[in-house]
Amino acid sequence: MNLKQLKSNFTKTLSELYPSEEIQSFFNWLAEHYLGYSRFEVSIKGEEEISEVVEAKFSEALQRLQNHEPIQYILGETEFYGLPFKVTPDTLIPRPETEELVEWIVLDSQEIQETPLKPHASHLTPDTFLDVGTGTGCIAISLAKHIKEAKVSAIDISAAALKIASENATMNEVTVNFIHADILKTTTLSQHYDVMVSNPPYVRALEKEHMQPNVLQHEPEAALFVSNEDPLLFYRTIATLAKTHLTPNGALYFEINEYLSEEMQIMLSDEGFDEIELKKDVFGKYRMLKCRRKSP
Repeated sequence: MNLKQLKSNFTKTLSELYPSEEIQSFFNWLAEHYLGYSRFEVSIKGEEEISEVVEAKFSEALQRLQNHEPIQYILGETEFYGLPFKVTPDTLIPRPETEELVEWIVLDSQEIQETPLKPHASHLTPDTFLDVGTGTGCIAISLAKHIKEAKVSAIDISAAALKIASENATMNEVTVNFIHADILKTTTLSQHYDVMVSNPPYVRALEKEHMQPNVLQHEPEAALFVSNEDPLLFYRTIATLAKTHLTPNGALYFEINEYLSEEMQIMLSDEGFDEIELKKDVFGKYRMLKCRRKSP
């Protein structure tokens, strides 16, 4: 079988399950992963014969895609904020909106570096960061990579996820202090932080019906869902810790449920935070929030 035939069979098999553009992307990612071919090389090497070994790998990937398994799990890797990350079914797949959250923190840090005495900012550049619910480590590792002299820690309840996060930190040549802990049972932290950030579980059970099979059937439920009765559980727990473990004028950043932005503002104000700022993602949805400890 040549490459052109392989692509034709691949496209035909998935045509009723995925949009054509997505199928094209799947094939190109697999061709790069298994053959080392760029998209251009795929287009000009159609007559090239494919080995049985590579053909078998494509066949396995095709079966897994038919079962709605995310392509990132099939490849075992993804890219986030310009960096490579290993992913497994033990970790949530990093999302583009989380990249926007990281970008916000990085830009804020750079702004403070350039104008360290601006109103409401600490007189020192933020250098201690805590990522709560780190998963692949994508937030923590990206901050460690892009913020000069950042000292980054990260917490997760999953030992399996922390193993992947540690491997990702090594691969990206950064140091992160990984902590195995259940944040819902954590009442104190070992130090104070200039910045705390979290992308916690925030999808209510009632929203499951609107989600794709690849997410529902394959990504870790514990990293995604909260009860309908208390959807702000993780946010409130983290905010309570932040009140006593953020440095003066320290900042707290969250990725949030777009449907609960008003409830988030009320909760954080009640918990003693001010300068609450919502931020829209590239799709115009309120998906990020920043606030600060009220000054004494």
